[in-house]
Amino acid sequence: MEARSVKLESAEQYQRLLDKNSGTAGIKAGHVILQPGESVGAHTTGEREEVIVVLKGNGEAKAGKDSIFRLGNDAVLYIPPKTDHDVKNNGDGELEYIFVTTDVFH
Repeated sequence: MEARSVKLESAEQYQRLLDKNSGTAGIKAGHVILQPGESVGAHTTGEREEVIVVLKGNGEAKAGKDSIFRLGNDAVLYIPPKTDHDVKNNGDGELEYIFVTTDVFH
C-alpha cells in the first residue's frame, strides 16, 4: 500500500475512486453525480459501514425503513452496516457526493 491522489472526474455519473484493486486495505470510495430526479437505487453495503459527504446540491437519503435525511451542501451522512438505503436528488441542480465504505473490524 502506498499513498495516492485521485482526480475527481465530474463528467461521469459514477467514478470509482479507491478499492482493494487500487491497493487499499479495505476502503472503497466513489464519486457520484445525480441529475434532478435521479437516485442511486435502494441497496445495502452488507457488512460494511458507509459515509456520504455531499459536495454540492440537494437531495434526500432514506436509510432503514423509516429514516429520511435531508442532504445539502457540506452534509455528512453515516450509514451503519446491513442498512438498506437510497440517495435521491430532489433539487433543481446536480447532487454531487463522495461515498466511502469500509469493513467493520471487531
